[in-house]
Amino acid sequence: MTTQPPGARKGRDFIARHGETVYNLAQRMQGDHLHTPLTRAGFAQADAMGAALREMLGARPNLTLWASSAGRALQTLAIVAEHLELDWHAARRDDRLVEIGMGEWSGRYYRELTGADADFLDVEARLYRRPAPGGEWYDAIAARVGSWAADTAEDPGDRLVIMHGMSSRVLRGVLTGAPIDPRFDAPVADDLPQGSIALIEGGRESVPHLGRGRASLAAPA
Repeated sequence: MTTQPPGARKGRDFIARHGETVYNLAQRMQGDHLHTPLTRAGFAQADAMGAALREMLGARPNLTLWASSAGRALQTLAIVAEHLELDWHAARRDDRLVEIGMGEWSGRYYRELTGADADFLDVEARLYRRPAPGGEWYDAIAARVGSWAADTAEDPGDRLVIMHGMSSRVLRGVLTGAPIDPRFDAPVADDLPQGSIALIEGGRESVPHLGRGRASLAAPA
């Protein structure tokens, strides 16, 4: 995995989890679907993130905008950027920031997991116990988000990265130098609800805005 030492970046990283989507609400496996629209609650969570960042950073801050290429991340970014009076069209997109791939189970309802698949979810860790058939595992996420972090380490100043529940947990683990969790073969940070913002500065993490969205595995995003 290509990565950078914790604290190597000079600016701050605001790592945000997008708002609730129609798949989250229906409790379907969303994974790397390109576009699953935000719900009204999801728009409200994005509004709250934008307001929180506006209070922290003011209008038109010197902030590099990054987002997963998934529509739900871009929708969230559009609302946040409006609060900050920043140009959404100047945002950079990267496929390496997308959510965990769910393979053959993409789009399935969680309630359909029965029998041998019933223990697929690790409720305590709020993560999966094994890859979905044809899906992605956490070490692969760590490799791609670590590659993104290394390639963008020279970004000037602060930046905002809007992405997803599981992939953001791995990125936060990479950026803070968290140890590799042997259950998942990757560094994985604690779960945060949808609409949350984690702040990483000098390799250390704080949570300046805790979202009001779902935090359970019934709706990973």
